[in-house]
Amino acid sequence: MKINKFCAILTVIGFAFIMAGCHKNPVVTKNDTNPPKITPPSPNATLTVTPDTVDRGQPAELSWTTQNASTVTIEGIGNVSSAGSKKVTPSASTTYHLTATGEGGNTDASARITVNIPRDTTSKLTVQQLFEQNMKDIFFNYDNFDIRTDEASAANADAEFLKQYPDIKFVIEGHCDERGSEDYNMGLGENRASTVKEALVQHGISPDRIRVISFGKEKPFCTSAEDESCWQQNRRAHFALAASN
Repeated sequence: MKINKFCAILTVIGFAFIMAGCHKNPVVTKNDTNPPKITPPSPNATLTVTPDTVDRGQPAELSWTTQNASTVTIEGIGNVSSAGSKKVTPSASTTYHLTATGEGGNTDASARITVNIPRDTTSKLTVQQLFEQNMKDIFFNYDNFDIRTDEASAANADAEFLKQYPDIKFVIEGHCDERGSEDYNMGLGENRASTVKEALVQHGISPDRIRVISFGKEKPFCTSAEDESCWQQNRRAHFALAASN
């Protein structure tokens, strides 16, 4: 009888161990997959000037907004905050250029203001002074000779001025930034100057008035730094009065 009770106790204990083994905690596996690489977003920018046409001596307001940019510069003004506004009183028609730079790259924005010069003042200016005050350079993207969308208004304004002075003959100089070989930049500069010439001809300017020349990277306008803020100032088509004028 005692043997039977002892066997019964062993049976109960064995059953308890079996049941306990059925409730083991699940094994958690560690996920060793590397997290995806995050690509920094590209910066974007807007630049406006209000009003976009004034008489000489009248002010206007330059306004800008940027996103995903750590550095923002405006040519002729310098470093500015990521968003803001500034009163400007240009003495002649001007195209303002903004460059926004961030981890995701850089982008440009432009805004042009047309300054009307009173006739009585204009009559006292020489042809050279009139030309320098009204003819504005055309800027280009890196390794490109197409006129940017935001530079089309500058090309149109240049053509309108030239229509008022049909006797003026001039030179379009093609310029590049310092990157690339001399031969390559000479060709790129010539393409930039030729593109602007074609645009002016399409606006009614006689090709006989225009001479094209390329300086490549030989005559940079900005040499203070080796970065985009300086390079973008050197990618341009520059206008010069022909010697016969």
